[in-house]
Amino acid sequence: MASSLHPASSSPASSTVLGRPLALVRWLMVVAAMVVIIVMVGGITRLTESGLSITQWDLVSGVLPPLSEEAWQAEFDLYRQTGEYRFESGPAGMDLEAFKFIYFWEWFHRNLGRLIGLAFALPLAWYWIKDAIPTGYKNRLFALLSLIGFQGALGWYMVSSGVGTDLTDVSHFRLSAHLLTAFFLLGGLVWTALDLRALARDPQAKPAPLTGPAMIVAGILFVQLLLGAWVAGLNAGHAAYDWPLMNGKLIPEVNFSQGVLWTLTHDPFLLHWLHRWWAWIAVAALVWIARRVRKTHRMASVTVHSAFGVMVLLGIATVLSEVSLWIAVAHQLTGALLVASLAWAMHSDGQNALEASRA
Repeated sequence: MASSLHPASSSPASSTVLGRPLALVRWLMVVAAMVVIIVMVGGITRLTESGLSITQWDLVSGVLPPLSEEAWQAEFDLYRQTGEYRFESGPAGMDLEAFKFIYFWEWFHRNLGRLIGLAFALPLAWYWIKDAIPTGYKNRLFALLSLIGFQGALGWYMVSSGVGTDLTDVSHFRLSAHLLTAFFLLGGLVWTALDLRALARDPQAKPAPLTGPAMIVAGILFVQLLLGAWVAGLNAGHAAYDWPLMNGKLIPEVNFSQGVLWTLTHDPFLLHWLHRWWAWIAVAALVWIARRVRKTHRMASVTVHSAFGVMVLLGIATVLSEVSLWIAVAHQLTGALLVASLAWAMHSDGQNALEASRA
């Protein structure tokens, strides 16, 4: 996951740059915290059906909301052309005031994305010019910047799936790509910050490798997060409001008449059920990785345990509360914190592997 770092040489001819790793650590962790916040706001945007309220992408002029009643009415008229308004919110009686509420959340979400881009790009340029980036990290930091740009493009690609069509929601496939890219970005920010923190402590420290067990756990959690994104995108959280049974049954009735693959990727009852029960496989995997690092990195282990414990409880509460807005948002927020915690534990596992290789 990282370029190798070479030990600093005492020779003046050495091209190794130690830079200012601690300054970069603080910067990356601030950006990571901003990503956690935007994931939470993205959850609010989805749960309040706000994602299609802005039907155009204006990178610069879109920074400001409508500033007059005429401008608001123009935005509302564009929204009224969407399938969401024609088939759902319009018949439900949405007026201009209600539209302003959903518009705010989509506008806020987009501006947070712009802010994250600036919060990463401007300091990166400064550190680059000042030669403050340690040897081996420029490519990785540039890759993270590119990922931020790609994430923004994915956001518009997602929204565009619900514009100019009869769909009442954005594509759940595009939504999952947008969310999972944010999680991958978050993990990359945390991992890079941890590598730089190790470098600040020891100028000869190497980046932590990605171990086999860590990849297995990450893959299992990826499936759970993907299922969660599909559940959100298909409004499948409303498929049942009881737990552990679903509508009084352990296994829901599923119609496979449209094919197994279609059912596995579209049926809200099956996806809801899979998200419930794959969670326990994810829990087992997370316990495994946490136990692997608890002796050497106890806080990473504790953080993983705390994050998945809270997330499971909030998931159950989301079902029993009939998808209460703030409980569901807290569930998604904890998912972001779990990803950050897992990145920490995976990095710790890599550090342990490095230490074992030196023994």
